[in-house]
Amino acid sequence: MTEVDQNTIHRVSHEIKRRRLQVLRVQDLTPRMRRITLGGPELAGFTSLGSDDHVKLLFPQNAEEHAALENFAPGAGKDQGPMPQMRDYTPRRYDLQTLELDIDFVLHGDGPAATWATQATPGQYLNIAGPRGSMIVPDIFDHYLLIGDETALPAIARRLENLAANRRALVVVEVENGAEQQILNSPAQVHVIWVLREGRQNNLLTTVQHLEMPGGKLYAWVATESKVSRQIRKVLLEDKGLDQDFVKAVGYWKADDSEEE
Repeated sequence: MTEVDQNTIHRVSHEIKRRRLQVLRVQDLTPRMRRITLGGPELAGFTSLGSDDHVKLLFPQNAEEHAALENFAPGAGKDQGPMPQMRDYTPRRYDLQTLELDIDFVLHGDGPAATWATQATPGQYLNIAGPRGSMIVPDIFDHYLLIGDETALPAIARRLENLAANRRALVVVEVENGAEQQILNSPAQVHVIWVLREGRQNNLLTTVQHLEMPGGKLYAWVATESKVSRQIRKVLLEDKGLDQDFVKAVGYWKADDSEEE
């Protein structure tokens, strides 16, 4: 087996296990962002090592899908019956001492996750699976550039909380309006640029095009609508001259989908 250099970006795989968790608390962070705290004995052994990890949330709608969920086996595909709708979400926080897991939901419309989160109350249950793996980004960078919309805020906030005090971070986040801005805590020195859709003067792409890149060794992370993420990645590589090995850009949702993270 090849030994992994812990000072390089690398992936760690996890056992995928379905867990049935109970809603413990519901908290509105902003008018469009709701934090739901899940918990229970089945959270024991849960692990999430990367700030942008994803768990699958499972939303069965009928008896067949509930039955398939009871026999859930990762990778079994259609052999296990009609599977429920699934959505990927970032574990915002987890605590194995209290057996709690926080998931932040954007309350945006009619997708299965947002619809469930809108009506969620303590005592209800939600099934989750994963994460399948974690991308480990060791703390070897002087500066972090974190770009996204509200769907990326859980991963951005988690990354910032884990940075060392001698690091710097430039954060650019697009949200609906000023009421959607959140306090982002970090031991590091952080500068946040909020891009507001309401009364728009700029958008996320234009804002990035006009950014002055931080100096030193830099890691850039981008997560927003798929097309926009690709456009921003191109700007960072071709216009800003960043090292592609240290730029990660992903699409968290598609403009023609009803569901965001």
